[in-house]
Amino acid sequence: MGYFPLVVDLDGTLIRTDMLHESALQACRDRPLDVLRIPAWLLKGKAVMKQKLAAQCEFDAASLPYHLELVEWLREQRASGRKVILCTASDLSIATAIAQHLDLFDEVIASNGSVNLAGKHKAQALEERYGKGGFDYVGNSHADVPVWQRARRAIVVSAPAEVIRKAGVACEVERVFPRVPLGLGVLARMLRVHQWAKNALLLVPLLASHQLDDPDTWLFLLLAIVSFSLCASSVYIANDLMDLESDRQHPRKRDRPFASGIAPAWTGVVLAPILLLLSLLLAVPVGSGFVTWLVVYFIVTCAYSWGLKRLALIDCLTLAVLYTLRIVAGAAAAGLMLSYWLLAFSGFLFLSLAFVKRYAELQVQLSQGKEKAHGRGYVTSDASLVQMLGISSAYSAVVVLALYLDSDTVVELYQSPEIVWGAVPVVLFWISWMWLRAHRGEMHDDPLVFAMKDKASLLAGVVFGVVMIAGAVGVPW
Repeated sequence: MGYFPLVVDLDGTLIRTDMLHESALQACRDRPLDVLRIPAWLLKGKAVMKQKLAAQCEFDAASLPYHLELVEWLREQRASGRKVILCTASDLSIATAIAQHLDLFDEVIASNGSVNLAGKHKAQALEERYGKGGFDYVGNSHADVPVWQRARRAIVVSAPAEVIRKAGVACEVERVFPRVPLGLGVLARMLRVHQWAKNALLLVPLLASHQLDDPDTWLFLLLAIVSFSLCASSVYIANDLMDLESDRQHPRKRDRPFASGIAPAWTGVVLAPILLLLSLLLAVPVGSGFVTWLVVYFIVTCAYSWGLKRLALIDCLTLAVLYTLRIVAGAAAAGLMLSYWLLAFSGFLFLSLAFVKRYAELQVQLSQGKEKAHGRGYVTSDASLVQMLGISSAYSAVVVLALYLDSDTVVELYQSPEIVWGAVPVVLFWISWMWLRAHRGEMHDDPLVFAMKDKASLLAGVVFGVVMIAGAVGVPW
């Protein structure tokens, strides 16, 4: 066996992603005007396009999602004396960087700006070099079938059953590394379905106004929540695609479907606009006011994903705006006027939660000995300042709530206004508790997701609801 060289494909095989897709996504994020040049590059040949994109692509070879079981097997093969060659359609500069990181390959063969080393071109190049049947080939896709037809044996990695069958027709299949199935669980993680709970904020204006007896309003709000959820998922997918490098350096985010390579990037590129279109179709019956705020939310979220999240302080202010926009959109869907008290309270509260999120991320980076948060405008020494700003914002929200409870509006809406004052210590406890947990390094990187699972937070929510209901219906003394 040692006589026959082992030739290994890169995209989708050695790594669970495609470097051409990642290069294009990075260009879309960092140099959007260059995306307009891709058709001109493609007219000169696919190899030229890959070379141009690769020249502008910055990536950390150490953080790429490798097929670890395959890498271990390749090391065993090389240790037995077998020659191992990386042969890929990706540009030579990318292949070389990956080969240097792994220190696994005896040789690198790749596209070089003149020849796109894929499919038949790869098969011909390998046959000229090693002869027909003079090598074994590790691949993963239909594009590798012509190569297997010239190879002695096939090693199939993360491929569908049809590709495995065609590989077996082309030559003897030595080994199959199974693929990770894309089930409903992966789809739910792609859409971040657990984040949809945030869109219950659209109900806040209706609950605050105590106008709960109109079934048509509830129907519009249900459509609005589903529409907002689909829009948010569309943006979450786009954000994950734009933030692959940063996510891969985060201890939890690196397991997200796109960062880990479980879901190919092209599925996100296809799915995101479909979700956005469905969101808009559901929004139209709700009304033009809601559609307007939905579009504003989408634009602000895109601005956040494309650049604002890399600006210190601006990122947290933008997150606070995005949370508050849910309440504004809920008022538009229900046809209600917004209270400035509600806007002020939610603005300060969500600003504090945004700072909690960033502080928790800085704590993670600090624990790893890093001086700068990757993809963010902070250094880890900013953590104490972020904490101070967040706590100040939280207590400002409590002050706004206390001032609101002394207003004439409360007297009109609540039968027993004095009972509603019990909400102040509840909110004060909850926001202090959140910051205490963050200070201890126990906070999930998304504070609202954390709150939905935290017993103390859930209990505080129940007590808050009981206090508000008791104040609304009145309690005889």
